[in-house]
Amino acid sequence: MNSIFSNISNNSLLANIPDITLTVPYIGLIDARPYVVATIIFIGLTVFFKILQMVVLVRLHAISKKTNTDIDDMLIAAVGSVRAWAYTLIALYTALQVFELPNSVDKLVTAIFFFTVVWQVIEVVAKIINFFARKFLEKDEDGDGEIDPNAATATDLVILISRIALWSLGALFVLSNLGIEVTSLLAGLGIGGIAIAFALQGILSDLFASFSIYFDKPFRVGDFVIIGTDSGTVEKIGVKSTRLRTLQGEELVVSNAELTTARVQNFKKMQERRIVTQFGVTYETPHDKLKEIPEVVTNIFEGIEGARLDRIHFTTFGDSALIFEVVYYIESSQYVVALDHQQTFNFKLLEQFAEKKIDFAYPTTLQYTKVLS
Repeated sequence: MNSIFSNISNNSLLANIPDITLTVPYIGLIDARPYVVATIIFIGLTVFFKILQMVVLVRLHAISKKTNTDIDDMLIAAVGSVRAWAYTLIALYTALQVFELPNSVDKLVTAIFFFTVVWQVIEVVAKIINFFARKFLEKDEDGDGEIDPNAATATDLVILISRIALWSLGALFVLSNLGIEVTSLLAGLGIGGIAIAFALQGILSDLFASFSIYFDKPFRVGDFVIIGTDSGTVEKIGVKSTRLRTLQGEELVVSNAELTTARVQNFKKMQERRIVTQFGVTYETPHDKLKEIPEVVTNIFEGIEGARLDRIHFTTFGDSALIFEVVYYIESSQYVVALDHQQTFNFKLLEQFAEKKIDFAYPTTLQYTKVLS
């Protein structure tokens, strides 16, 4: 096994050190120079790495006080994530290169070294990815001071996928440097990945659909939506499914893949509501009073704050009524507010018709009897 460090020969480094011979019980005389050199290398590198980390952190803290950006804070977190045990193991691995280790021990030490380096690099890179993912994905879209839960879910998903990718590449790097042939392994993983993709195509489609929902933003948590024959308020947008709270109170779980193909009505994005309503008066209503009805309705809406009349027309000769159609707008997206305005209009219409002695129609049947002689 060839390590990334060449073994230090006795004729180069050790030759410049005076002879240090120790007598060890049951063993006899041993040359202590390799142990001294290894100890010096281990302590020296450990102290050097610690001092380097402290100097870099102090310098970054000084820079962060002079800037308004939060990138330096991310760098401080990344440098601070370097663990003492990690560079201690790296220093130990370097110190052990002084000795001629058995092949099995050398493989074990090398494996530990590469795992430590890969683990620490992944932690630093993950900190950077975490920072940029939250910076660019987690935004206050509504301006209410709170992060959109959908954005938080997308951020966690990006971080999870990036960690899986980093650890996969790291594992391949470690195996390759340990002398293990990774080409056949990659080929096997490719075939296995295709089989897994076919087996999990439903889950994967929901996974990518969650990304589509985030970037396209057809709805957010808190929006009231109608999906086909179902309706409810969005409570959570997950990796695989979205949960709605219906008007009846139960939780409705819909797969994300279904949501990307279904027709979704989002009432939260409404700026105002358009209301169409009808009422009928009797056929016995005098002609002059029929002509007064549009003016009566117009005057009613002038007194209702938050409602705007669009039109009022005598539209239909019904079976037992003369039908008038009223179209108006409510300056609110709330359904309850629309019902309140409709109720106010109904009460005032009843009052006005009572004053003008205009009768509302109701289903009636008029029978004519003809007597034949």
